[in-house]
Amino acid sequence: MTGAGLLGLVAPLIGAGLFVAGGAATAEARLPKKDPAFASSANDPILIARIAALSPTIDQAEAQLVTQTAYTTGQDFKREWKVVWPPGVQNFLVNTGRRKGGLCFQWATELLIRLHALKLQTIETHWAEAFPRTASEHNVIVVTAKSQPFTQGIILDNWRYGGRLVWGPVTGDPHYEWKENPREIPKRLDRFAPRAAPSASEARSRPQPRVPTTPAAR
Repeated sequence: MTGAGLLGLVAPLIGAGLFVAGGAATAEARLPKKDPAFASSANDPILIARIAALSPTIDQAEAQLVTQTAYTTGQDFKREWKVVWPPGVQNFLVNTGRRKGGLCFQWATELLIRLHALKLQTIETHWAEAFPRTASEHNVIVVTAKSQPFTQGIILDNWRYGGRLVWGPVTGDPHYEWKENPREIPKRLDRFAPRAAPSASEARSRPQPRVPTTPAAR
């Protein structure tokens, strides 16, 4: 995409004030439908500012961490999974065993795991899906302020452009009508997130298994 094309995607998001915290449902319904914007780098100032602008309760440092994590997740797994574009080709390669990963839910899961590891205090993650249980199903991670409605959040999508992070308002995506599925987050974290080793105090407090004794020789 040319620089002019990228500017055309980003400028409407900046000018329209799409991420004002606490916007009414009627305002959300009037959001213009625009293709999500490309993140320019791991420290994209526009994305950091938009995440921070979701609510005055959001820590600017956490908004920067989320931006860095989302961007680098895309770059890391683009290399690891040897991703090609368009995504339909990568899907075919995964489904035929020629690539290890690159399906949309895998991108979303890897980002979820990394964001969860940050132990964010002011930002909440949500699992979003569109066209669920169909061949066109798509999954992304959405971020909001703590306790903020899902519909006021920002999507973080690494699948759509093969590891190149795009972002935008949940209700402004012209291609997908996003719905939250809160059951997926604990399910995926329980299944895929690495488990930390117990601390020394936790290990001491756990009951120790009984060691069977061997009868004395006679």
